[in-house]
Amino acid sequence: RRIVTGLEGLPMIQFFLLVSRQGKCRLSKWYAAHSDKDKKKMIREVSQMCLARPQKLCNFLEWREYKLIYKRYASLFFITCVDKTDNELITLEVIHQFVEVLDRYFGNVCELDLIFNFHKAYYILDELLIAGEQQETSKKAVLKLIAEQDAVCEEGTDKDMQ
Repeated sequence: RRIVTGLEGLPMIQFFLLVSRQGKCRLSKWYAAHSDKDKKKMIREVSQMCLARPQKLCNFLEWREYKLIYKRYASLFFITCVDKTDNELITLEVIHQFVEVLDRYFGNVCELDLIFNFHKAYYILDELLIAGEQQETSKKAVLKLIAEQDAVCEEGTDKDMQ
């Protein structure tokens, strides 16, 4: 009998993508090593698969030796790649948590927010996921850390202007 403790049993995300309806990659975070050529090929392949699926179909796809789990919010597709044995619903919850934190931070986030503030989107994702595993489940804690980071950045900017 195996007892699951700690973070064991949570999905190990291979990569996380944000793709627009037009197929443009707005954010890509890789938790497994791949060459740039392979990354571009994978982004193109995965994007085409998810964008081509009708909305009423399931948000889970088998792809190579992995599973793709995606969710569309407005004009963006949030796509993750996980191992075949990982729980799809937990992964959907991770995606949803990321979207909720983005929404609270930007105030109804849109694609332009992510284009012009991509560094913040990466920072938020890094606060939620480390090495492809969920590290923080509290949205309040993540937003507090981001506010502290913003305050540090503003202090640095204020000192530079003096």
